[in-house]
Amino acid sequence: MHDIINQDLLTLTAMMLLTGAVGGLLAGLLGVGGGIVIVPVLDLVLASMGVDPSVRMHVAVATSLATIIPTAISSSRAHHAKGAVDMAQLKRWSIAIFLGAIAGVLIASRVTGDVLSAVFGVIALLVAVKMLLPLEGKHIAEAIPGGPGGQLLPFAIGGFSSMMGIGGGTLSVPTMTLFNFPIHRAVGTAALFGLLISVPATIAFIITGWNVPGLPTGSLGYVNLIGLAIIAPVSYLAAPWGARLAHSLSKRHLSILFGLFLAVVSARMLIRAFG
Repeated sequence: MHDIINQDLLTLTAMMLLTGAVGGLLAGLLGVGGGIVIVPVLDLVLASMGVDPSVRMHVAVATSLATIIPTAISSSRAHHAKGAVDMAQLKRWSIAIFLGAIAGVLIASRVTGDVLSAVFGVIALLVAVKMLLPLEGKHIAEAIPGGPGGQLLPFAIGGFSSMMGIGGGTLSVPTMTLFNFPIHRAVGTAALFGLLISVPATIAFIITGWNVPGLPTGSLGYVNLIGLAIIAPVSYLAAPWGARLAHSLSKRHLSILFGLFLAVVSARMLIRAFG
């Protein structure tokens, strides 16, 4: 029995290490916070551990958001060093993204895990289609809309991102590129958006998940500290490698890589929601 427990622990640790490494690499490469990888993997890991389905997706989303904090710091520093962070765009969208992230958690805490999976899958699929289509040089406008109406975009990005447990890149990168924003600058700026989403959303998930029954061992609210302790440092170390790789790829190759990955993740989450 002791050997079985040790083997399970080693397997779990190895899966978390791999998740952290891939998540960090993608954080730097695509401007995402790694959550697009971490959430579906954590959902599988928690399922194998017998965690209650009613809270499993919430734990995966919240824990993913917590791991994004150090990863976003590492990734954004690497992109800033390459001059790829657009500070003007950051200032225009920062408040709306922050408020949207909090609103997203409040909604997520009141819906089922299958609803969260469906939201994750549908949005990931839409973004994947956009990134895979040959839309190079095609935009819906020549500039990102401003004014009060223009703040609805970052508010929605913050809200859906916190519901999905992802950094801002998954939604903000394709959104910004639709408005003629250079993809490498979109990726670099999105790394900082991930920080604006992950910090308030993590705190909110801790509060809304306090004393909720069925949570796995080592949880603080919906955030699982064991997963956080393993995934976060590995993601932090891997993010700069992804950032360097991003600047060695063409715009089209970066878009295709992003789209293919999101398509695979979308299929997995839709099966989880409706299968």
